[in-house]
Amino acid sequence: MTNDTQKLQHLMQRVNISSFKALSRDAAVSERQILRLRQGKLEQMRVDVLLKLSQVFKISLSELLETFSALPISPSSDFSLTSEKEIAELKTEYQRSLRQLEQQREILKQEFQQSSLQLLESLLLQWPTAAQKATENPQLAAIKIVPLVQKPLERLLQDWGIEAIAPVGAEIPYNPQMHQLIEGTAQPGETVKVRYTGYLQGDKLLYRAKVSPV
Repeated sequence: MTNDTQKLQHLMQRVNISSFKALSRDAAVSERQILRLRQGKLEQMRVDVLLKLSQVFKISLSELLETFSALPISPSSDFSLTSEKEIAELKTEYQRSLRQLEQQREILKQEFQQSSLQLLESLLLQWPTAAQKATENPQLAAIKIVPLVQKPLERLLQDWGIEAIAPVGAEIPYNPQMHQLIEGTAQPGETVKVRYTGYLQGDKLLYRAKVSPV
């Protein structure tokens, strides 16, 4: 274990960071950059990376540089990374980048909402009218209203790559990883009936199907 690795681990312990991977995540820097610091290659690291690390460790940039630099750092040092002006400019740039990121998130959010609204357009336009007619005429067959909800929902799920585990009413072998019993007991492989469907998105389980014994 190198001396710089020990120094880094000491700083990590002070802020309860258990691994280099966790440090990479918390500081939003690559593990390669952290490896450079462990290897004593401070001069090869960008100032913005060092600033992010200092913020995670809750120390000043100067303290971080002094900890890992092979040379003593003083106010009169010619080491450009310690320039107060450069640090101030970097902080300004960092704040500007945060604002840009927030703006990008808002744009992505609006684009997501717009695409979702397009998929649900027929439901948004027709459902209020259908609901009003159902209120005015309780005898109106529900089967006539179901497609207004079902088709837009199926289109939305298909566009997002989401699939139902099994249709409601289906009788299938019980799988505790995919199914949740809402009553009774069942052993894996025993037949159960789907009461509420569950969903998968690719290989990811979103919701387990709720089932009951047959």
